[in-house]
Amino acid sequence: MEKLLCPKCNGKTVKNGFQKGKQRYKCKSCDKRFQSNYTYQAYKQETNTLISSLLKECCGIRSISRVLSISKNTVLSRMLKISKQIKVPYFNKFGCKFEVDEMFVRIKNKEAKNYLTYAIEQTEKVVVGFEVGNRNTETIKKVIDKVLLLNPKRIYTDRLPLYPNLIPKEIHKRFQYCTNKIERMNLNLRTHIKRLSRKTICFSRNKIYLEAHLRIYFWG
Repeated sequence: MEKLLCPKCNGKTVKNGFQKGKQRYKCKSCDKRFQSNYTYQAYKQETNTLISSLLKECCGIRSISRVLSISKNTVLSRMLKISKQIKVPYFNKFGCKFEVDEMFVRIKNKEAKNYLTYAIEQTEKVVVGFEVGNRNTETIKKVIDKVLLLNPKRIYTDRLPLYPNLIPKEIHKRFQYCTNKIERMNLNLRTHIKRLSRKTICFSRNKIYLEAHLRIYFWG
C-alpha cells in the first residue's frame, strides 16, 4: 500500500494514532498531523480554492456557508487567511497611463461614509493599488503615491477637487469619458462582489473583511 504524502510539504508520513476511529498521520519533515479523509468539509484541501472562486462570483458569506456546508465563521476566517497569502503582483512597466476613481462602499454603520479608492493601468486593467476609508486627502494620497512610483505618462481622474493637489499638473488629465475603463470596473465590482451591490441587505461588518475580499478579487 502506497504511503500518504504530507499535503503541506509532500514529505513522508507515519501513522499517528486515531481520532474518532479514523487513522491519523504525522509528517516526518514538517511535523504536520492530518487525516486521509475528513468528515467536516472545511478540512478538505480544495475548500480554500472553492471559497476564492465563489467570492468572485457574487456569493455572500452565508451563501458560501450553505453551498459548502461549513460555518460562516469558518468562511470568514478562511477568507482572511487566503488574502494574507496573496502577494501583490509586481507591476514593472513604466510610462503607462492610469485611471483613478473612488466608489462608495457600506461598512456596518449606514451613516458612515466609506469609499474604495483604487487605480488601474489603462491598457491591461491591472489594479496597482487600493485603499478603503474616507474620501479625503490621506486615503487618496496612498493610492496616488503608488501610481507615481511607476513614473506614469498620464493619470486620469474625475473632477474631485482633491486630485490637483496630489498629482503633478503636467501628467494629470480630467475630461469627460477619460475614466470610462475604471467606471466599467466599478460596475463589474458591484456585479461580482455581493457586499458591494446597491439596494441590497448585504454589507461588510468590518473593514478587514472587505479588504480581504478585494485582495482575493483583484489579485487572487
